[in-house]
Amino acid sequence: MSGQKTVTPSAESLAASIKATGTRGLPPVEKWNPPFCGDIDMEIRRDGTWFYEGTPIGRPGLVKLFASILIREDDAYFLVTPVEKVGIRVQDAPFVAVDFDAEGEGADQVLRFTTNLDDVTVAGADAPMRVERDPETGEPSPYVRVRRNLEALIDRKSFYRLVDLGVHYDGWFGVWSGGTFFGIIPSDELPES
Repeated sequence: MSGQKTVTPSAESLAASIKATGTRGLPPVEKWNPPFCGDIDMEIRRDGTWFYEGTPIGRPGLVKLFASILIREDDAYFLVTPVEKVGIRVQDAPFVAVDFDAEGEGADQVLRFTTNLDDVTVAGADAPMRVERDPETGEPSPYVRVRRNLEALIDRKSFYRLVDLGVHYDGWFGVWSGGTFFGIIPSDELPES
């Protein structure tokens, strides 16, 4: 190399870069292949709060802008623009599903989730739900795919509402959405009521 020093972009330069593209709606991040420029001090906490340099980002529009350029590769998360790619930390999932609407019944039921950033996703084959259980406590952590391969952690109140809609099917207790059954827990592991 010719002695040039690579400078890691700041949150401000990322925001300016994405605004300069003039993209309406979600940017086409899957078409961009910029060079990796290092990590920036940005983190998404389990509750969905975005932090930059240890301080919560208080501008919802800026958080939504960053969320629009977020990608996941394996277990790593990056913000990408047409010219740069930076790593950020995500404690759990980048979004939180804070509410949902249910329409229909049985296999015809449709669950439409809304995230903390106003994204809307309909659970189904293209937006699957899954539940991880803590191996020590058995505590469930439910998720739904929002877009691309990004997920939302379903908040506790919404999860309790999902359980109220639950049915038994093929040895599992779970919910239907969009013609797909999503198991929450094996039926034989449910306590007798």
